Amino acid sequence: MKLSITTLVEDTANGRGMLAEHGLSFWIELGGRRMLFDTGQGLVLAHNAGRLDVKLEQAGAVLISHGHYDHTGGLGAVLSLPGERAVYAHPAALTPKYGRNPEGAAREIGVPALDEKAIRARAELLLNEKPVEVGEGLFLTGPVPRRADFEDTGGGFYTDLACRRPDPIEDDQSAFIDTPGGTVVVLGCAHAGVINTLDYVRKLTGNRRVHTVLGGMHLLAAGPVRLNKTVEAFKRIDARRLIPCHCTGFAAMARLWREFPDQFDTCRAGSVFEWDE
Repeated sequence: MKLSITTLVEDTANGRGMLAEHGLSFWIELGGRRMLFDTGQGLVLAHNAGRLDVKLEQAGAVLISHGHYDHTGGLGAVLSLPGERAVYAHPAALTPKYGRNPEGAAREIGVPALDEKAIRARAELLLNEKPVEVGEGLFLTGPVPRRADFEDTGGGFYTDLACRRPDPIEDDQSAFIDTPGGTVVVLGCAHAGVINTLDYVRKLTGNRRVHTVLGGMHLLAAGPVRLNKTVEAFKRIDARRLIPCHCTGFAAMARLWREFPDQFDTCRAGSVFEWDE
């Protein structure tokens, strides 16, 4: 069974006519299934899909990694397309979320213009609080146990407008797919910690080797201690391919490229990755 993942939205773009935005969205083709993992902000999703000949209306499932605007902004447009589809998300993905601007003012960063009722009116909403199989051997992790003491959510996130209640982002989840060469892990932002996520996926898969790690790792604000420990953990995990993007941050991506030159690859809007099973 062939696995193909096309990058529809990312902070950078590659190819004529492709557009970039701060956000992430992957188009996953696995067996007979077509699935959308996150939807970006929604400003470039349809445009890039058209340039790549991806027919968004064929998505039978939309997988939400967490409820931030740069991963869910295109959800409303996708749910307006013809066809029936399911939306997978943790319940906390639909709760209020806030960040703080540099000058101190709060800003909303949650799912734009959609609540649970609006989503249910357009799709089958499947709220998962544990690992779940979406189909064809693709799973969502559900909430990830947070064991690594050097990992955190990667920034200042809150559940209230006054920014007094820190958001643990318990809705953070990733996708993983078993292939003969090992497990392919697809990250949204890995707010639970990229190493926590990979260790949990290995536990869920009976300690199978991680073949590929693709997506945002939210190391943008990581200091030297966290980066050093992350690199050491990646050496232990020994993935064959590392494809960081989006919120990983330039310094962290440069460090990973330097430490793992043979495994490292880049990911931009327009990038296509394939695995033959």
